[in-house]
This record gives sequence, C-alpha cells and structure tokens, in this order.
Amino acid sequence: MDQISQTLFLDPDAAWAAFIRRDGAFDGRFVVAVRTTRIYCRPSCPARRPRRENIAFFPDGERACLAGYRPCRRCLPDEVGRDRLAVERALMLIKEADEGVIRLDRLAAAVGYAPHHFQRLFTRSVGVSPAAYARQLRARRLERALGEEEQVTDALYEAGYGSAAAAYADVAGRLGMTPGTRRGGGAGVQIRFAVAESSLGPVLVAATGKGLCRIAFDEGEAELRRYFPAAQIMPADPAFDALVRDVVAAVDDPARPTRDWPLDVRGTAFQQAVWQALRAIPAGETRSYAEIAAAAGRPRAVRAAGSACGDNAIAVVIPCHRVLRTDGGLGGYAYGTDRKRALLEREAQARKG
Repeated sequence: MDQISQTLFLDPDAAWAAFIRRDGAFDGRFVVAVRTTRIYCRPSCPARRPRRENIAFFPDGERACLAGYRPCRRCLPDEVGRDRLAVERALMLIKEADEGVIRLDRLAAAVGYAPHHFQRLFTRSVGVSPAAYARQLRARRLERALGEEEQVTDALYEAGYGSAAAAYADVAGRLGMTPGTRRGGGAGVQIRFAVAESSLGPVLVAATGKGLCRIAFDEGEAELRRYFPAAQIMPADPAFDALVRDVVAAVDDPARPTRDWPLDVRGTAFQQAVWQALRAIPAGETRSYAEIAAAAGRPRAVRAAGSACGDNAIAVVIPCHRVLRTDGGLGGYAYGTDRKRALLEREAQARKG
C-alpha cells in the first residue's frame, strides 16, 4: 500500500480506521484513492469500502490527481477545502460579533451556503451548532469578566449580553451556578460527595443539583474543597448513595453501558467538544490524541486535545483513558498509567467475550 506523505501526520493504520468508520472529522486531512476505479474520495464517503490492498492515501486531492486519480462524484472530496474555509470564516464572524450572536441565515449567507446545510457542516466540523458555539464563547467571556469587573452587571455587558436575563438563561447550565454566585467562588452551591472503594482503589464521586461534577481516584473531601473552595460540601444521602454504587459499578466494569448521567462540568468550547468526542468512543476501542483533536474540529490542536483530556473532571464516565499516543503508547493519565492500562484491558476482554 502506498505510504502517506509526510505532510500528513496520520499513519496508514489510523487513516484506514478512519476510512472504515466513515469518520467525517477526517475529511480534509487526507483523501482515499481506489486503484481499481482510479477515483479518490473523502474518508466519510458513503460508497462501499474496497479492499485495503486496493487503496492509497494522499494528503489532498491535488496530489491524488497528479497520481492519475479523479474526484468522486458522490462525496465531492474537493469541496472539503471550501467547507473548511467557510467554517473558519464563520468562527471569525461569531467571535467578532458585538454580542457573539449572528442569525443562522445571515451567517450562512456570509459564507455562501444554505442555512440548513451550513448548520450540519458547522456542527460536524466544530462539534456544536453555531448558536451553541456562540453561547459557549459568551459564557467563556463572562467567566473572565466576572473575575475582572466589580459589578456583576458590568461583567454581563462586557461579555456581550444584552440583558441579565439572557445571561442567566444562557450560562447557568454551563457554569453550574448563576453569574453572581460564580463571581463569589461558588458560594451557596451545594455539592454532595462520597468516597467509595472500587477494584481500582478509592474513588471520589461528587455532584451538584445539576449533575456529576467530579469523579476522581485517590481523592477525598480536602481535594474536593480545593476544587470548589466556596461551595457547601455535604455528605451523601440515601439517593446519592445509589448514584455512587452505579458509578463504582461503571469503574469495576467499564465495558458495561453507563447511564446517561447529567453532568455539571465547565469548559471552553474546545474542551467540551473534546469531552463529547471522548464519550463517543465505544468501550473496547481507542483513539489517538490526533483523532480526538480532529473530532473536536481542530485537527492541528493535538497538544490542546491532550490538555483537555487532562482537564477532564469526570473519570471513566468521560473516558479519557481510551486515548493513546499515535504510536500506540499509553500516554499520560491523571490517575496513573496502571489504572489506564487496567481499564483498557477490561474493556478489551469484554469486547472479545
């Protein structure tokens, strides 16, 4: 099989895996050329997959054309560059907007696409819709402004909100608390917690009224208070004990389907896209940091993807342990590589069984 050009950082096995699962996050990063038909396609092309020995990978359509291939008329691989530029332009327009909000029809028109088509394109590339991205962007601005402005109202307007009501409705779920409470360091927020024994050691489970806010190994109340210094830390009650048992069961058997627990975690738009990509990895499978960066909409931000994995506050449920280095090495894990290896081995065995 032809070797991928050095300008493409994916190795052939990773490219083949992305092609087999029709991963649209890799569109634009390489094209797949089929020797028997002399056609090249996007990785996400819906056409039937040829045998591996009949394909070659190229960094882009131009190089595939030079090798004697022509673009697929079904998936239109040469349109990927135009799509990427349109998304980049839209991101800039959203960031430059006075309030971080542009109507979808105007945004799509500005980049030359129909609204519904661009909504799908943007969401596939960035991981969230244009409206959700704008909300996350304003919420991030608000978090910074809350630490800089003396008055909450000043912070709201500095972040680009036209009214206090809009800000409270927009960011309460993201911040896990109202802007005023966030500025006060989380004062008044109640967090229940418990430390339970699992087969991988003691695990801390903590949650606000909105959802799980931390799952971590080898931590206790002292560490939890450092993360949430102004919150009201409370012991578990019977209902919370049931949640803790479910979390421990997920740790002991990471291959079993986990419940769709509500989460109360804060993060930038990119971090949230990374965490969403992590939750999409099936048990028993792994991805590289490069693949996660691409799935989060920023293929070149491999180090940032690794940092987002390190910032993950919800161990196992947001399975950052399923991410490996491109060479197959374990890479880092906040709770030790032995735990990471154990989690992966359990999932692999369950998948085989």
